[in-house]
Amino acid sequence: MAMLEVRNISKSFGSNKVLKDISFNVEKGEVLAIIGPSGSGKSTLLRCINQLERADGGTIKVCGLDMLVKNERGKTVYAPPDKLREIRLKIGLVFQNFNLFPHMNVLRNVTEAPIRVLKQKKSSAEGYAMKLLSQMGLYDKSEAYPCELSGGQQQRVSIARALALDPEMLFFDEPTSALDPELTGEILKVIRKLADDGMTMVIVTHEMAFARDVADHVIFMENGVIADEGTPEQLFGANASERTKQFLQRY
Repeated sequence: MAMLEVRNISKSFGSNKVLKDISFNVEKGEVLAIIGPSGSGKSTLLRCINQLERADGGTIKVCGLDMLVKNERGKTVYAPPDKLREIRLKIGLVFQNFNLFPHMNVLRNVTEAPIRVLKQKKSSAEGYAMKLLSQMGLYDKSEAYPCELSGGQQQRVSIARALALDPEMLFFDEPTSALDPELTGEILKVIRKLADDGMTMVIVTHEMAFARDVADHVIFMENGVIADEGTPEQLFGANASERTKQFLQRY
């Protein structure tokens, strides 16, 4: 079953065409890695799927629900607000710069959305949050504030916060780019565990070894298009395009 269907997505900022006719599927339980040079449109693509940017054209279906469709006149239109909210709750996004609330402790960062958005009881939300924090190795940090945590710990809190809403898919936008190299491993270990547990994920990353080892499918983007795609064995092997090989040589 396709959890995500993206067809012919385009996006421009003024005269700058950032996404040009992007199409791909993500199946249930699949891990898709998106790689490519800076400025290739990777993050914009994730932001369009997560409703942080509005695509100019194409169609998007999330968990079987139409988010972006073409009407009878061929014009690209978004689903009604209630449907967009339903879709938004099915996916979680982990940002590269954590985006934690600095005035809230760790526990409240994780429970704020379940309580306010899902209307969960505080005791229920806190119980689940502590379970997630335990899985992240942060059980003893529930009362700490973001400024008291390392970058790796803050990113693990942001992953727990995304999981607290029980999403069907998780998106990661360069989850290790803001971290020191020595902290990168702990985040990749968490994501690898999620993959082993069958979480459907789309990961924009510059960690090539991680993409090769964890992803089921890899997309190489450049200049707003999908320049190459395939299994990790194909893209990281002899059958990759010459441009993909040139890109990977830098890593």
